[in-house]
Amino acid sequence: MDKLLGRGAAKSEPAAQPLPADDEGVLVNAYATVRDLPPLGFAHVLHNRRDLSDPELAPHLDGFTGYVMGRGDGQMTMTRYHLWRHIQRVRHQISFSVAADAFGEIAQWARDANAVFFLPDGSVRAPDGAVLIDGAGASDPAAALPYQPDAVARREHTLAALAGIEPRPPASMPPALGEAEVVLRPAAAVLRRALALTCVAVHAENLGAGDDDIRPRLREANPVGMASLTPEEAAFLEADAPDAQTVSKMGWRYEALNTLLWALGNPAGKLDSSDQIADAGTLARAVLELAEAPAADPQLRPVPEILDALDRTWRAHWIVRQAHQQGTQPDGLNPDIIMERHVALNWLTGFQQARGTEWDDIDTPS
Repeated sequence: MDKLLGRGAAKSEPAAQPLPADDEGVLVNAYATVRDLPPLGFAHVLHNRRDLSDPELAPHLDGFTGYVMGRGDGQMTMTRYHLWRHIQRVRHQISFSVAADAFGEIAQWARDANAVFFLPDGSVRAPDGAVLIDGAGASDPAAALPYQPDAVARREHTLAALAGIEPRPPASMPPALGEAEVVLRPAAAVLRRALALTCVAVHAENLGAGDDDIRPRLREANPVGMASLTPEEAAFLEADAPDAQTVSKMGWRYEALNTLLWALGNPAGKLDSSDQIADAGTLARAVLELAEAPAADPQLRPVPEILDALDRTWRAHWIVRQAHQQGTQPDGLNPDIIMERHVALNWLTGFQQARGTEWDDIDTPS
């Protein structure tokens, strides 16, 4: 992880590289992370554009990631890590040509779009044209990826809030999502997911306690939840004797449920503590009420509050993983609680949406 955050192999500095231009100018492939792509307010020739609705974007981004990671010696550095995180968030890929002497005019557009450029010489460049990584794998130490101002401010606030916990998250970790980048899952989908998680967690709790089969009651009291199970969850509910590891994993889904109820503004969901296990009975009763009388128009908390929770949870997950490697336990952070919150918040904020990733396959890289 130290290497991943830039304390490993030093970056080599590339030689000055002129813009790769031909008779039509500079061919630019831009990779933008914002939700709403700003208009190209400069002279250009548009070749192609696509967004998350295009099924070809996901494999294209996978190939782009492979290209970035395969340059030079392939060692993970801070620049590669930041680029990798950027590519994970890309929502738009646009190709256009611009005159070489007008290349500087696109810098402000790139900052507004939160975009990086891929040029025909094999270089990936920042909005100002600085080389993030060239075809040989070298990076300009002065090159910096674009980040949304609110995301940067949120990172600083999180770092201050976690300042007393060791190991301390490095300031070189990228910010999480900015408000202009996020598309939350619809509130109705979040409610259905909460209903399904209740079925999973209650069944796991009953299995762990050796109680009578509760599945018939769940089908009667929470039919929407049972109909909203993922393939992995359905297999768990249908199994006659799931293994202990699976039962334990599904039992911890109460913490993911707690997170989604919090996101829905339900008073049963609380994120005040990161080491106090949520009260299973309180959560189950709250969801039973929702199942009996679901809100006609459920609402999510304001986006900034959800992004605050995401940024804090992501960095807290880094802490517990680093502490585990060191054989320590950080004060005030329960690893299982943090893990479930991270899964729920990544799903809620559309992590890896370009790949069509759904609940069962949500990743939590830190």
